[in-house]
Amino acid sequence: MTKNKRLLWQVPFLVLLIIGTIVIIHGQKNAPYRKCQGTIFGTTYHITYQHTEDLKRQLVEKMNEVDRALSMFNEKSVLSAINQGATIVPQTTEGDMFAEVCRLAMKVSEDTEGAFDITVAPLVNAWGFGFKNGEMPTKQQVDSLRQLVGYQKVSCQTKNGKTTIRKGDSRMMLDCSAIAKGYGVDMVARELEKNGVSNYMVEIGGEIATKGISEKRLPWKIGVTKPTDNALQEGGELQTVLNITDKCMATSGNYRNFYYKGGKRYAHTIDPKTGYPVQHNILSATVLADQCAKADAYATAFMVMGLEKAQKVLERNPDLMGYFIYDNNGKNEVWQTEGMKN
Repeated sequence: MTKNKRLLWQVPFLVLLIIGTIVIIHGQKNAPYRKCQGTIFGTTYHITYQHTEDLKRQLVEKMNEVDRALSMFNEKSVLSAINQGATIVPQTTEGDMFAEVCRLAMKVSEDTEGAFDITVAPLVNAWGFGFKNGEMPTKQQVDSLRQLVGYQKVSCQTKNGKTTIRKGDSRMMLDCSAIAKGYGVDMVARELEKNGVSNYMVEIGGEIATKGISEKRLPWKIGVTKPTDNALQEGGELQTVLNITDKCMATSGNYRNFYYKGGKRYAHTIDPKTGYPVQHNILSATVLADQCAKADAYATAFMVMGLEKAQKVLERNPDLMGYFIYDNNGKNEVWQTEGMKN
């Protein structure tokens, strides 16, 4: 009898729970798609999501937290503190973000044999300023700067929740710009999901995360720009359009930043090992992954490695998909992983 009474009391609660769940799901399904855009990390962002409430304030704050963690241009960021000599990462939200990115960066560096390297900034700056000033860095200057470059010279260890950073040379500078936008996308996506959003597209500076479906009730359509000298002009021609859902995407390309000197074209991408601009036929590398920061880092690495080495990395990382546009005797060709074809 007691057992039956207990069951009778439980039934109304179960009914209410079921009704409440149905109401919530129905409300979310009919919620409007909202859009917000602006500037962050020195670039633009565009976010589309389906929710009953405007979440822009939370999303902007999340991006600002990433800026306070990873920006070289924010004097109060965790990264700036590390570059100024700090060795202990603060146990704050921003500190946790920096530690997470640092650990991921080291993993990608190891997997790509140093093609991705967050210590390469001195060489990138030397070549950038050199091209702008019309004077290339000398071999002696490059060799000298290479002493301050190398992910193996940096230790990022977390023990008992405390992260310590050690640099082989105090003059070494860390630069997370090749992974920060992707990580910012991930953080916005996490914030959206924390608020129960199941349909969204987040884009920061060309790096993208998608989930669910678009307002048209279809997978999100993401364009890959055709790599031409005027590709960054508004209305630039697209190489292809990908139907993407529940994936992140990042693209890196030498067509975005290059220089001419003596009639020769030099890529903006610097090989951390040689200290010189890369010389191969990849024009752009697009990577799909479950994390945008990961896609961002690998796309950068592949632009350094070249097509053949990038293909080998993709073979041993089945969770990654790649789409490459490369020059074949003056004609653009495409190579892509099997997963991308679907």
